[in-house]
Amino acid sequence: MNDKASHAGAWLAKARSDQLAGRRLIDANGPFDAVCFHAQQACEKALKAVLAWGGVDIARTHNLEELQARCLDLLPGRAHTVRRGNAV
Repeated sequence: MNDKASHAGAWLAKARSDQLAGRRLIDANGPFDAVCFHAQQACEKALKAVLAWGGVDIARTHNLEELQARCLDLLPGRAHTVRRGNAV
């Protein structure tokens, strides 16, 4: 496995861990603020996996919109069809 793939796989494993933690909290009927935290963390780590796969340096940020925009930059011809936060 190449370095990009192993780095991306590590981010996906962390994202999956947060997803499972959130699911367990939902099944236990909360606390729901922690469910939201783990959902945000899972999304952030999945986006960082895409960046790792693309060989992009991963910024120390928790901003999902910024991470999404950086991921879209990896898709040639797609960036012009997406406005910040909204698909066209």
